[in-house]
Amino acid sequence: MRRLVLTALGAAAWGLAAGPAAADIVIATAGPMTGQYAAFGEQMRRGAEAAVRDINAAGGVLGQKLVLEIGDDACDPKQAVAVANQLVNKKVVFVAGHFCSSSSIPASDVYAEEGVLQISPASTNPQLTERGLANVFRVCGRDDQQGAYAAKYVIDKGIGKKIAVIHDKSAYGKGLADEFVKGLAAAGVKPVMYEAITQGDKDFSALITKMKDMGVDLVYLGGYHTEAGLIVRQMAEQGLKAQFMSGDALVTDEFWQITGDTGQGTLMTFSPDPRKNPAAAEVVKRFQQEGYDPEGYTLYTYAAIQVFAQAASKARSLELKKLIQVLRTETFDTVLGKIDFDEKGDVTGANYTMYVWDKGKYHELGG
Repeated sequence: MRRLVLTALGAAAWGLAAGPAAADIVIATAGPMTGQYAAFGEQMRRGAEAAVRDINAAGGVLGQKLVLEIGDDACDPKQAVAVANQLVNKKVVFVAGHFCSSSSIPASDVYAEEGVLQISPASTNPQLTERGLANVFRVCGRDDQQGAYAAKYVIDKGIGKKIAVIHDKSAYGKGLADEFVKGLAAAGVKPVMYEAITQGDKDFSALITKMKDMGVDLVYLGGYHTEAGLIVRQMAEQGLKAQFMSGDALVTDEFWQITGDTGQGTLMTFSPDPRKNPAAAEVVKRFQQEGYDPEGYTLYTYAAIQVFAQAASKARSLELKKLIQVLRTETFDTVLGKIDFDEKGDVTGANYTMYVWDKGKYHELGG
């Protein structure tokens, strides 16, 4: 296992031999910087850059400056492993990532082997933290919370008598769909359809025809905004007037760019809007002054880096064992508010709410 820099003094001493830049603390964010989910990579990059800038302006961590590396996994599991190894070779001590669960889970094995702290801003599949890797945390909720909430909302509001459940075969998409189905089952409801699509598919006409023939009035998708947008648009084109619902992977304006007005009324689950959290007010204002709306997982990435910085300061060390000990026992002040973690590495108190897409923007419905 690669030996981590243990203290600020040790890092400084190493820097004397290796040059001034070697005293910097190298961290990273990793996600889909390219590919069809690049909108989320942009959110992560913006959040990470802002956090590093603000932390360095306040004096850095342990008297050292943070240096940010960007890893592009394109939400591909094999590429994620390659990126993880590249970041290890760059002496990264912490990774705010990845975005897709199908990337975070295999990458986490690399980080665990090499002694790198991982805090995902966005990976919601329960298996990320269920495998007992001590170095893995997340600042977002889990799909067994999100899917259960969505199912309860459907039951309580009486939305849909004939429900179709679709997933894109990804760790996130299938996991979310399955948790939704479990939630329905707990209320004695069974979907009339459970189908898989493939990420990157463009034509869903056959699937939509099948749903029309079955009289489906609620479509629930476990998947991302690209396929969701196309399905919604093609449902409208084919005259399927069913309610469409999905999860937190629709929290990007790109969804509406795909659907146009056909996206009106689309429902999705996400945590309470972090942009409205009083703890984020100053950071949100700076983003807006720069002409950027910190939607989706921008502030979650910012928060993950805040947690790392505070953990290192509290531990007075970059040693993984000491960071983990602090993460397990302390509370952290972030743009998401005060957060702490359970023994698995999940953030405590995570909750979800319902949003609706309305005239090109999404807002909370609650309930």
